[in-house]
Amino acid sequence: MRTPEILAPAGAPESLLAALRCGADAVYVGGKAFSARQNAENFDLPQLEEAARLCHLYGAKLYLTVNTLILDEEFPALTQYIKEAAACGVDAFLVQDLGVLDCIRRAVPDAPIHASTQMTIHTPEGARWAKEQGLTRVVVSRELSRQEIAAICQCGIEVEQFVHGALCMSVSGQCGLSAVIGSRSANRGRCAQACRLPFSAAGKTDSCALSLKDLCLVPYVAQMAENGVASLKIEGRCKRPEYVAVAVTALVQARDGIEPDLETLRAVFSRSGFTDGYYTGKRRDMFGTRQKEDVLRAKEVLPKLKQLYQKPVGRVPLTMYVSLEENLPVQLTVRDTDGNTVTVSGDIPQKAQNKPTDTAQLERQLGKLGGTIYFLEHLTADCDGVSILPASALNALRRDCTAKLDAMRITANTPKYTLCNIPPIPEQPASSALPFYRIQISGWTEQAKQLLQDSSTEALLLPTYAVTDAIPEQLRNRIFLTLPRFCADEKKVLQWLEHAAALGFSHLVCENPAHLRMGTSLGFFLHGGLGLNAANRYCLNFLKYQSLVDTILSPELTLAQTRGCTGMPIGVYAYGYQPVMTMRNCPIQAEVGCKSCNHCLTDRTGRQFPIYCNKNAGITTMYNAVPTWMADKADALSHAAFLLLDCTLQPDPLSILRAYENRSIATEPITRGLFYRGVE
Repeated sequence: MRTPEILAPAGAPESLLAALRCGADAVYVGGKAFSARQNAENFDLPQLEEAARLCHLYGAKLYLTVNTLILDEEFPALTQYIKEAAACGVDAFLVQDLGVLDCIRRAVPDAPIHASTQMTIHTPEGARWAKEQGLTRVVVSRELSRQEIAAICQCGIEVEQFVHGALCMSVSGQCGLSAVIGSRSANRGRCAQACRLPFSAAGKTDSCALSLKDLCLVPYVAQMAENGVASLKIEGRCKRPEYVAVAVTALVQARDGIEPDLETLRAVFSRSGFTDGYYTGKRRDMFGTRQKEDVLRAKEVLPKLKQLYQKPVGRVPLTMYVSLEENLPVQLTVRDTDGNTVTVSGDIPQKAQNKPTDTAQLERQLGKLGGTIYFLEHLTADCDGVSILPASALNALRRDCTAKLDAMRITANTPKYTLCNIPPIPEQPASSALPFYRIQISGWTEQAKQLLQDSSTEALLLPTYAVTDAIPEQLRNRIFLTLPRFCADEKKVLQWLEHAAALGFSHLVCENPAHLRMGTSLGFFLHGGLGLNAANRYCLNFLKYQSLVDTILSPELTLAQTRGCTGMPIGVYAYGYQPVMTMRNCPIQAEVGCKSCNHCLTDRTGRQFPIYCNKNAGITTMYNAVPTWMADKADALSHAAFLLLDCTLQPDPLSILRAYENRSIATEPITRGLFYRGVE
């Protein structure tokens, strides 16, 4: 059974030191840009170089997060940054954006790349897709159970699992709440944590129905190792170094079979305690907020926790051999457990007047390794029994040897990469044809036939599980099947697809990487959905080589930014109650129960956000409080190949189609989405 890596967060250099000194095997950090935690202090390039040096001295890995959506104009700076970071010696890049994945593969072709949890890889097919793309690791979604993660571990790719820290209410990579409320995009590293604010299904002003307790899986470390998890990940790049220190310490203890101090772990930071609900499959009592008691407990424990990482602790055992003979320079050979060996020579010993230097004295003096990462495990000495060497000479010998060993360890542990210049992907002219409409509906109805009879309707988007042989055969090639962004029951998804393929349906809208692989294997024409977060032409270029016919763009782009996304036909989200959260835990069920469900949450301003459960997929979706409306602005969308009219919550989709055909002005409260205001 493989011993899993303990992976710690570091939002600043002090947290990095805390992680290493407490025993982390790897640390993940972000730069000043292109990182999903832009509120952290983060690392500039010199700090990143020093971080790599420190990690490699300790024998630890350094992973760099480049896990945000990137805009087209940012790619020249991103490419330069990636090559500079590679030159610093980072051990892997962590990515969300498929365009960034492609950019790194071309700029630094031999660099390991990890799929961020924002890629929404949560099934074996998603993991297999990642392996086929050359990724070396996947960070699986936090919403998975032990059995679901164990199945992914059998796919021949490293699995990284979150084991401690904050839980988002939404599946990572599928949350637009912060963006639509305040233009602060989680996918751009600017999440304002709107989910921690008051939301209620019962009109309570103090209820935080979208706030989950923090995750803690420390008691399950042995179980996760047995499952085959390669890396145990702690969340918290915005947290204090004391938090990092105590979390790493608890995981190291648990991995070593020592009872961890969970009380101190809870005291340093929690939200009404911890939860293991997703992992155990017991998704009850998972909700909580930061309480006054939590804050007071943290104040009590924080001062003493600095002692955990204040000074370097000897973590690397050394074997020493000393040769001390009269009239010959003393020689010290040091070997660490990785096989690094250094030999240095020192002063010539003198003949002793009283007591000559012996093995015990050498052990005492050379074993004074405080302030370094080393400790003396074993010393062998050849002493002639007549010579003496003063303590000052032995100290100099020891310092010289450990300094050379430091340099050797850093060099041995620092990867070297091939750096390539890559040409930019040129912008291409958009089609001059007027866009067609794709209309998303929740089920097959008589009105669906009317929609398809309209010449401006290119296709209907219909849930795969809703297809039926009642749909006329001649219309099935204009039905695009949709899949849920998250569904852990992949066998069920495959059954839906096989049934639809057998009925002659041939188009599939892909919402996560697993859909790309399944759709290809079953011979579907593939279309990109909102869940892929396509935001730049580099991503479009990647999707084109994944055999996609076209894709819808991220609704977080401005109109100007959508115009720059060329290289394949694109669509935009032109109408609908935009999905802003994909959840595996229903907030209404938790607050008032299913029998009292009114299908909405109310925020502190009185806005009502629709909430609907998809029992077929086992997820709950939260939608924006008002619909996006661009019917009267349709001329501004003429560069798109298609406009998506999302009528999932609309009982009369035909009226919406007519409104867009007639360029109608809305008569109810609406939003222009982010087409004009954009996101940070």
